[in-house]
Amino acid sequence: MLVARAADLAAVIHHALRTISFACCALVIASFTLFAVDQVSGASQHQQDELSAGVAPTPGAPAAKKKAQPRRFIDGAASNLTSPFSSIVQSSNAWVDHGIPAVLALAVYGLGLGFVARYSRGRA
Repeated sequence: MLVARAADLAAVIHHALRTISFACCALVIASFTLFAVDQVSGASQHQQDELSAGVAPTPGAPAAKKKAQPRRFIDGAASNLTSPFSSIVQSSNAWVDHGIPAVLALAVYGLGLGFVARYSRGRA
C-alpha cells in the first residue's frame, strides 16, 4: 500500500516565495533590457538619419512601433510590478524613469522576497 508523505508547509512556502521572487525579477530585468535595446537602436537610427540628411542633430523621440504580444505582456507585467516605485521618480529623462523603479523593484522583489523565503524556512 502506498502512503503519501505529508507536505512540509515551510518547504512549500519557501519554494513558492522563491519562485515568485525569481519570476518578478526576471520580468523587471527583461522589460528594462528591452527598453534599453529600443533606446540604443532608436538613437543609432536617429544619428544615421541625421548624418545622411546633413542636418544638425535635433533631439527627438524614436518612432513608436506597435509591440508584439510577448513584449506587451512583459512590459505590462513589469509596469504593474514597478508602479509602486514610479511615483517616487519625477524626471524628464527616460532612463531615470525606467531605471530607478526597476532597481527599487529588484531590491524589494529580489532581496525582500528572498529574505522572506529564507525566513519561512527558519534560516534567516
